[in-house]
Amino acid sequence: MKLVVAIIKPFKLDEVRQALTAIGVHGMTVTEVKGYGRQKGHTEIYRGAEYVVNFLPKLRIEIAVNSELAEKAVAVITQNARTGQIGDGKIFVTPIDHALRIRTGETDQDAL
Repeated sequence: MKLVVAIIKPFKLDEVRQALTAIGVHGMTVTEVKGYGRQKGHTEIYRGAEYVVNFLPKLRIEIAVNSELAEKAVAVITQNARTGQIGDGKIFVTPIDHALRIRTGETDQDAL
């Protein structure tokens, strides 16, 4: 089992969700986060005053998948979250040692 964590631009969420559902990913957790990478934020003008935005709004998507589906999920996220502009995000894949569905007590693959 793998945990795939993706940081993406907020307006790409619907495309990514639909594509993941199409390949058989049945659940995800989405969190609104702020951060920066190479772009180091940017400047904006509001009511004539210029100010620096150090942390940009992003979404963090977390999905737990079977190991066989992890690479396909990464490819789908990459394809659907890419704009070609700086700040498209990152994807991290980590192993899951154990999973448990609280309601039924199912474990590992059955819990996904």
